[in-house]
Amino acid sequence: MHRRTFVLGAAAATVVGTLPVRLAAQATGTNPADTALRATLDRFFYTRIEESPEAATSLGLDSGARAHLKSKLDDDSPAGRARSLKRAKSELAELDKVDASKLSEHAKIDLEVVRYQLNRSIAGAERFQYGSAMGRFAPYTISQLTGPYRDIPDFLDSQVRVRDAAEADAYLARLDAFATALDDSTAQQRADAAKGVFAPDYILDTTLKLLAAARDLPAKDTVMVTALARKLKDANLPPERAAQAEAIVVQKVFPALDRQRALVTELRAKAVHDAGCWRLPDGEAYYAGAAEAATTVRMSGDEIHRTGLDQVAELNARIDAILKGQGMSRGTVGERLIELNKRPDQIFPNTNEGRAALLAVLNDQVKAMYKRLPEAFLTLPKAPVEVRRVPETIQAGAPGGYYESATLDGARPGIYYINLRDTFDRPKFGLATLSYHEAVPGHHMQVMLALESDDIPLIRRRGGFSGYSEGWALYTEQLADEMGMYEGDPLGQVGYLQSLLFRATRLVVDSGMHAKRWSREQATDYFLATTGIARGRGQGEIDRYTVWPGQACSYKIGHTVWVRLREEAKKNPKFDIRQFHEVLRLGAMPLAVLERQVRARWTVS
Repeated sequence: MHRRTFVLGAAAATVVGTLPVRLAAQATGTNPADTALRATLDRFFYTRIEESPEAATSLGLDSGARAHLKSKLDDDSPAGRARSLKRAKSELAELDKVDASKLSEHAKIDLEVVRYQLNRSIAGAERFQYGSAMGRFAPYTISQLTGPYRDIPDFLDSQVRVRDAAEADAYLARLDAFATALDDSTAQQRADAAKGVFAPDYILDTTLKLLAAARDLPAKDTVMVTALARKLKDANLPPERAAQAEAIVVQKVFPALDRQRALVTELRAKAVHDAGCWRLPDGEAYYAGAAEAATTVRMSGDEIHRTGLDQVAELNARIDAILKGQGMSRGTVGERLIELNKRPDQIFPNTNEGRAALLAVLNDQVKAMYKRLPEAFLTLPKAPVEVRRVPETIQAGAPGGYYESATLDGARPGIYYINLRDTFDRPKFGLATLSYHEAVPGHHMQVMLALESDDIPLIRRRGGFSGYSEGWALYTEQLADEMGMYEGDPLGQVGYLQSLLFRATRLVVDSGMHAKRWSREQATDYFLATTGIARGRGQGEIDRYTVWPGQACSYKIGHTVWVRLREEAKKNPKFDIRQFHEVLRLGAMPLAVLERQVRARWTVS
């Protein structure tokens, strides 16, 4: 949820006793060069914690000497961005002086991964003087998926803790700072608009709806006030601070929202309908950079497009065979999936009761998979995970599902959020595979093993290489099928294959919009006809790809690499799936680095 990428990479590691022998020796060694590098990387991490109070809170690190961070928000102003770039350059210069020849193989990975991300972040920030290009590329400062107007209220509600009077005062200070964050984003979007960079008309339409939902209700009913009132009650604190929060919203937050809405309304009158970032300054290079930042693989738009088309054809054939076995043989695969989605036995009622029943099913699926994890994994996360619906205040523009990590202190579990604006968008046959992706053995497994580890530097325990992490999560959907989770459930297997088809189709439509100049309508029509996904959900997906170019490509490209590497490893007569999955404990990394590490451990010499 953070507006600026915080740490570099992610990782997964735990008890040294279960590591492969060579890795265990490296992790427990006393190499002075390793020790010095670890100290340097940890220093980098804590410097970034000071720069990112929101990340400190998310990780549960805003206590003790860092308690002052509880009352602050991230500084995403031009000055704040300039400091981040300056800091990144200083860090890279320091790492460039490290003599890699003196490091263990394990420490060399740490050095290579952090240097890679720093190089990418600096190059993006220096070349593209609009939006964001220092982590995930996002060209539009304000959209249905970007901007503090949508991030901060959710952050205050779901992550900020109020356990005593000091934390209640810190909450109020953050709420007061929210107005400044809004004005900073308004100023940044205005400056970008002067360069011709603002979202297409249909994106701004949704953005205006979300701004209205945040602004057009009594201050006392906003999530910013109701969340504090609830937290005060839970902490047995007097309710008066809720009235102070209401006054801040009326006097500062609402005027800042009005200023932002006025700008977005002004831009909407000038907006074009073109979907792709090709129309932006240096737009073709922006898309190439965005796709490489997400996938960590350098591919042209044409290569991404052809890869998608080939995989769509292969998956269509697999789904077709299963559907015919279920007596569904008329029409294209997409048409038959649409009909399956409409079946009454596949739809939860679009009511509060129906949503509660859907969430109960998801939690049961996660519990069932947890019992099976030891069959495929040696190391399991300590933190639990639970399923919650996306907050109603942001569901109109939010993705269909996403994961939020637990805190390091165990105060908050990992959370798998699912968007339930319309239960028709989430038919029963496709629910299990989403649970495996977002919870276990997907994101929760990978992210929390990293956060709980002492074997890798703090700087590599959180953050992202999307090709690695999303590729892993999609790989675990396949793993669930291979573990027999759909045995006797052919429609569940169709849901899993539809999920793969969905990600392959992303390659086609993402490159279609941003490299081949497809319109929103052309992308939407292809997407719906190919995947059979409900129109409401499908339109939201296309709009997501509009504002996060390249990111959607990371899933299937990463999945392809993970599967290919596992199949190569299987050629080793000593192959063990549980040991193969221990590669997670080396930490997240660019896919080319992952490839080298897997081959070093499993290639038969």
